[in-house]
Amino acid sequence: MEDSRKYPGKLVFGLDIGTRSIVGTVGYKNADRFYVVAQRSKEHETRAMLDGQIHDIPRVGATIATVKNELEAVIGDKLHDVCIAAAGRVLKTVTVHAEMNYETEKEITVEDIYELESKGIETAYAEHNKEYSGNLKFYCVGYSVVRYYMGGYIIGNLESHTAKEIGVDLIATFLPEDVVDGLNKAVGQAGLEVANMTLEPIAAISVAIPQNFRMLNIALVDVGAGTSDISITSGGSIIAYGMIPIAGDALTEVIANHCLVDFAAAEEIKRQMLTEDIIKYNDIIGLPQTISREELLNVVAPVLDNMTTQVADKIKELNGEKTVSAVFVVGGGGKIPTYTDYLAEKLGIQKERCVLRGEEVMGNIHFMEKDTKKDSLLVTPIGICLSFYEQNNGFVFVNFNGERVKLYDNGKMAVVDAAMQADYSNEDLFPKRGTPLVYTFEGKQRMHRGEPGEGAVIFVNDKPADLYTPVHANDYIQVNPSTAGAPAKMEIQQIPEYGSVLRVIVNDKKIDLPKYAMVNGQLQSGYYEIQQNDEISLCAFYTVKQITEFMDVVLKPEMNIYVNNKLADMDTPVYENFAVIWTLEELDLSDLTKYGMGGDTFENLPEAEEEDIEKMKENQKARADQAKEELQDLQQAFKELRTGEFNPDDEANAVTEDGAKSKDSVESNEPKLPVDITVMVNNLPVHLSGKAEYVFVDVFDKIDFDLSKPQGSSVAAILNGRDAQYMEKITAGDSIQIFWRK
Repeated sequence: MEDSRKYPGKLVFGLDIGTRSIVGTVGYKNADRFYVVAQRSKEHETRAMLDGQIHDIPRVGATIATVKNELEAVIGDKLHDVCIAAAGRVLKTVTVHAEMNYETEKEITVEDIYELESKGIETAYAEHNKEYSGNLKFYCVGYSVVRYYMGGYIIGNLESHTAKEIGVDLIATFLPEDVVDGLNKAVGQAGLEVANMTLEPIAAISVAIPQNFRMLNIALVDVGAGTSDISITSGGSIIAYGMIPIAGDALTEVIANHCLVDFAAAEEIKRQMLTEDIIKYNDIIGLPQTISREELLNVVAPVLDNMTTQVADKIKELNGEKTVSAVFVVGGGGKIPTYTDYLAEKLGIQKERCVLRGEEVMGNIHFMEKDTKKDSLLVTPIGICLSFYEQNNGFVFVNFNGERVKLYDNGKMAVVDAAMQADYSNEDLFPKRGTPLVYTFEGKQRMHRGEPGEGAVIFVNDKPADLYTPVHANDYIQVNPSTAGAPAKMEIQQIPEYGSVLRVIVNDKKIDLPKYAMVNGQLQSGYYEIQQNDEISLCAFYTVKQITEFMDVVLKPEMNIYVNNKLADMDTPVYENFAVIWTLEELDLSDLTKYGMGGDTFENLPEAEEEDIEKMKENQKARADQAKEELQDLQQAFKELRTGEFNPDDEANAVTEDGAKSKDSVESNEPKLPVDITVMVNNLPVHLSGKAEYVFVDVFDKIDFDLSKPQGSSVAAILNGRDAQYMEKITAGDSIQIFWRK
């Protein structure tokens, strides 16, 4: 539907997609009058439609596009939405009763009435599926209320009444889904979307039989090209719909055979018969011919007799096997002379009570284009537009997993909208991942996601769909929940850090040793499947024995082993950048006396000169004094750290001799957030937390090392294979050795 500043009302675009032609109407409603702004029609160039059903969707779509473009040129605006009406060979109707009960009496609103009618349509759909078990899928294309009930009694209009129980009798009409689908696709090819769909007899009756006439038992017959659509009124309501698959094209075909012309020429002869006594034409040979109206009526008489007999029989069937009081005829096929006479005779009513309706029923229709002739051909196209106002209520109901759900009709409703309105869990719509795998690597928690599952399986009216499939009033939506995927699985070798190397120096050669993994304190291969909450780390050292095994070297028992120039054995740990030497010779360790190692005890020097002994005593005293100072420094560092007097960033903020700040001092002074790190202390992992940065002395809080009870000459503080400063910063993964030197 379009809004335009040129017109005082909302423009409605209606299309009568007929077997013979397509009629497009654009207009608006103001009070009780409908104003037709423009109307255009175009005949099919081929027989793209038969008996009200589309056979050639692209050709019909192209014809619709032509009509749309012509109307757009008139109104000066684009058309996007359209109202259409359906017809077809296999029309099915179901009459049902539905009720709604409330806990207490309430004022009945328009919304309540619409919900009641929707419940009736759902009931009709269920009844139809019980009765019709064929392979065809049917779609509800329209319905009419026969009567309303309040408290068990018939009432004309429920709105604004106060009631606890309301009911409705209605007729729902169904057509095969392929008929409806063909209409939607043809309209879509013309760049349009369906805003409202109704049934052709419903559209026609809204114009041809005003509400005040419906108290009478009247039949409306819309004689098109391929179908004759029938509706019956009585007691103020429409009580039945029907259709027979024979109409104007049957007359055209017999004329074509008699006059030896093609279908299009026969159609023109049929039209001229309405106004001319003698019709001139050329046959397929090219010879000029003439034929009188009287002769043509004799030619079509057998077809008219057969057609009106079928219509009369259908009217009686729909009307409880009895005739009606009057018949109104609309549509081009009904304009054939003698049609109404034949039908009146078959129904057994006076000829004057079977009449063609056109201008007589268009008192409230105003045509803004001049020279528009009001006749029976225009009844259904205008009725299609009017049906928009009668059936578009701003909201619709759909059936979602067996429950009625109300949706706001914005013209773009989809399955996902119904799911949201029904409070359907999002988790059950989208694929679920399997259980994640949570583990700890080097003291930090990690997660490996599970495999994705399958999305929800969705059906709309028993056809496969997805979340964005459009839905319409009274659609049946079935959503089967999504499934979870397989739980997460992961091998140690899939950890990105796995496969890194430990570089050491063996006999002056650089050796890269692959880091192996420890899981919960146990050595595991790369094929180990990680389990929930496993604690994993990559070993930060090799023992000398492991190095020899990796290098495929066998050491002789008499060989001496040194690690970082200290006498070692096969179980001594070797860290990153450590130096390992194995040799048959004995190394000179005199340069390591500061660690309390080497052969400098008095017992080892029995033949030393007194002067040398005194010198060695002095050296030993100096080492003892140095060790004492180191221990005092360490204890002072602890004290400062506990009292907060020491700032580990003081060194970074120190001023150099030339008055400039050190490099670290130019970094941002913004506060840093606490971080957790893990370091290896004496070959065991130690976790530090609660600070933004850590220094070497922090590890003493986490280990059993009593500084108040010296057990050696000094404390050895080794960081990554070298001597460490107590206030030196440490980071995750550092290797630390702390022990008493002898």
